[in-house]
Amino acid sequence: MDSDSNLEVLKPPEIRKLLTIYKAQIRPVLDYCSHIWSAAPKHTLELIESVPKRTIRLVGDASLTNSLTPLEHRRQVGDLALFWRRNICSSITHQYWKRTRQVVFKVSTEVAQIGILCCLAVYYIVESVVYAVTPSFLLAEKSVRGKVVLVTGGAGGLGQDLVLRLARQDAKVVVWDNDEKALENLHKRAKDEGHLIYTYPVDVTEREIVYKYAKLVKEDVGPVDVLINNAGVVCGQKLLDIPDYMVEKTFKVNVLAHFWTIKAFLPDMMKKKEGHIVTIGSLTGLLGTYKCTDYSASKFASVGLHESLLTELKTHGQHKIKMSLVCPYFIDTGMFDGCKPKNMPMLQPRDVAKRIITAIKREEDFVTMPSYARYVFPLKNFLPAKLSWAMMIRVIQGPQAMMGMRSFKEVEAA
Repeated sequence: MDSDSNLEVLKPPEIRKLLTIYKAQIRPVLDYCSHIWSAAPKHTLELIESVPKRTIRLVGDASLTNSLTPLEHRRQVGDLALFWRRNICSSITHQYWKRTRQVVFKVSTEVAQIGILCCLAVYYIVESVVYAVTPSFLLAEKSVRGKVVLVTGGAGGLGQDLVLRLARQDAKVVVWDNDEKALENLHKRAKDEGHLIYTYPVDVTEREIVYKYAKLVKEDVGPVDVLINNAGVVCGQKLLDIPDYMVEKTFKVNVLAHFWTIKAFLPDMMKKKEGHIVTIGSLTGLLGTYKCTDYSASKFASVGLHESLLTELKTHGQHKIKMSLVCPYFIDTGMFDGCKPKNMPMLQPRDVAKRIITAIKREEDFVTMPSYARYVFPLKNFLPAKLSWAMMIRVIQGPQAMMGMRSFKEVEAA
């Protein structure tokens, strides 16, 4: 019930008198406050409703019984109006200072946050520059000796180089691949060099198989310390020419398999509060590529998975679980036969494998090959779209390089 209804007990002259005082003296205060402070109307109306009805009724009852002289009646009515004005102004002042303190505190906090962020920015930029100019032999590197390292797609072109280089550094290498013959040849090659590797015929696209062999690896070798998601496939066709099942296969190998392997081995890393996850992406996961719509899209997805998982680990204090994203250009493993790059030469598997292992040992977050690509590719986000396309077609010449790429009837493994 509002304040006007409280006056029904009074005689008509008293009602008109109080309403006149309310409109002339109190309402302007409320209207003024509504302009200067958003919270004032609600607060002051609550205050008016909190005024004891008994105070108003006393004035009315006294008038009805004629126990008050006109002078006393006017005095009581004036006192009531004064009570309203004083309490409303006091409340508004209190609310004003309360809100002001809140605003000052919030602004001070934001300024402090900006100051801290600026200091961190300077520190990290200087750290990055120092890291970039420091000779490689002076940089600290952790050892992989005795570490359990699992490589998916380890029997392929890049995978073989990774496995053998890790084995030569006395790591306990576990190899997953669905090509059993290639696994046998790799096992024999490692044995001839005097190294023991653990090979398992695993189709990483099958979730239950991944979980089954993950359990077997933990029993045979031990918890995985370093997980390298290397398996990848490509078909090299334009979107309208790609059969649907090949698109599905590309995403199962290049993206979904990462989910299954990470879910299989990450819990053990979190228990130990230590581990390393390596995602072998691609520069096509940073920039769309002609005749690689499915491959490029899957690599974009793997980059998104990697970066999102990194935020989860850091948010929950798992700072000792390291993550490395490696995005190389096309590797000469047969996957990109017919591709003739104009300004970026095809990479050799041995060079890429060596760089990946270096990234693991130095705990690098992000690596591109060639290294300058990390500075060139982000330009697409700042340049006008037409200029980006002009650079693609005239400088990088990506579509021209991919014109001759061989189209595979089945997806080709890395």
